[in-house]
Amino acid sequence: MRPNDHQLIEYAARRAELMRRIGADGVAIIPSATEVTRARDTQYRFRQDADFAYLTGFKEPDAVAVIVPGRKDAEGNPADFILFVRPRNAEREIWDGRRHGPEGAIAVFGARQAHSIEALDAELPKLLAGRETLHYTLGEYPALDPKIIAVVKHIRDVARRGAVAPHTVVALEQTLHEMRLLKRPAEIELQRTACEVSAAAHVRAMRATRPGRNEWEIAAEIAAEFSLNDCEPGYGTICGGGDNACILHYTENNAVLKDGELLLIDAGAEYRGYTGDITRTFPINGHFSAAQRAVYEVVLAAQLAAIEELTVGNSAGRPHEIATRVLTEGLVKLGLLKGEVDELIRADKQKQFYMHGTGHWLGMDVHDVGRYKLAGEYRVFEAGMVMTVEPGLYIAPGTEGVDPVYWGIGIRIEDDVLVTEQGPEVLTSGVPKLVSDIESLMATRA
Repeated sequence: MRPNDHQLIEYAARRAELMRRIGADGVAIIPSATEVTRARDTQYRFRQDADFAYLTGFKEPDAVAVIVPGRKDAEGNPADFILFVRPRNAEREIWDGRRHGPEGAIAVFGARQAHSIEALDAELPKLLAGRETLHYTLGEYPALDPKIIAVVKHIRDVARRGAVAPHTVVALEQTLHEMRLLKRPAEIELQRTACEVSAAAHVRAMRATRPGRNEWEIAAEIAAEFSLNDCEPGYGTICGGGDNACILHYTENNAVLKDGELLLIDAGAEYRGYTGDITRTFPINGHFSAAQRAVYEVVLAAQLAAIEELTVGNSAGRPHEIATRVLTEGLVKLGLLKGEVDELIRADKQKQFYMHGTGHWLGMDVHDVGRYKLAGEYRVFEAGMVMTVEPGLYIAPGTEGVDPVYWGIGIRIEDDVLVTEQGPEVLTSGVPKLVSDIESLMATRA
């Protein structure tokens, strides 16, 4: 897909910000993703490396971007964004699809200069020479690491003749991932669309669910909604009925849905590289039992309380802290835990039923980049951050000391929340989560 003018301006603005952050003496190297073999001569569907896509918009594999602030060509023209890409190849394009080649990298994607990927070894020394700091994440790209190291060593070996080699290597993620953590307006709009499609898919799943259907049938409804809206799954859909809802990363999706049990669906659409992430849990027959509703209301209370903590200036650790307290209080009221709430939390007793965190950053990756702590302390929320809020309770079958009426109940409620100056904005509000709203929606099933 060719980027439009607005997209090209956005990518250029991101590169300009990266250049500002790495400084006039820096140079950054960003590799693309490569194709991965699925079986013999077939590959998994290609997905571009998120860092590379964020800065370039270029969708082909086996490419490298080099960002060199302030660099100019022999005529004095800006030459600060260089792409190394696969060359055009008429035969391979018949089999595998069109390539842009170096010419397209310049004409379509706005590279200042572009070369065949085969020229990388020869050109890298020219691009790194004279730069003091190399921004590149060693250890992530085994095929490229030796080349980078060899080039730096070569420049240092000739330093006595006046060459300047990078003397500091900084993991690029320290800079770039902090940029990605704060979503720009154009990113928020893409994120919003991904969340809206994700919500529509969950609504469709609720309407399609009934006893006797299979988990994979409901997963197929979700996949269809994604495809019909020009999206693909942001991650593997979890569709767990009954006891399967107590398996956090359940993937089989092949059991029959039973009357009287719950169905937990964790699914999100990816749109133009940005991902939604929603979990809903609802009764397969359309009506919560008394025990299911009691546990559900505890999880919902925890989620609503945690969402309120996503405000500018508040600690990023607060949503989990608050959700843990509300869940533990609820577990005590339900009789699943016994004791004083503070003591139970200090002893992590709630982890028998709530063993994961309350949220994670969301963006181009479903578990998106960005540090949660700075200098050992939770960072504070800033406008433009997007975080999931997803408390849950999981009561495995046969749990000792628990009333059997609760066995096999697994509930998670997850929404995607944008931090704004005006307060938290739930981007996934298009799918119901109140008990009455879920039951009303499911009453409309054909």
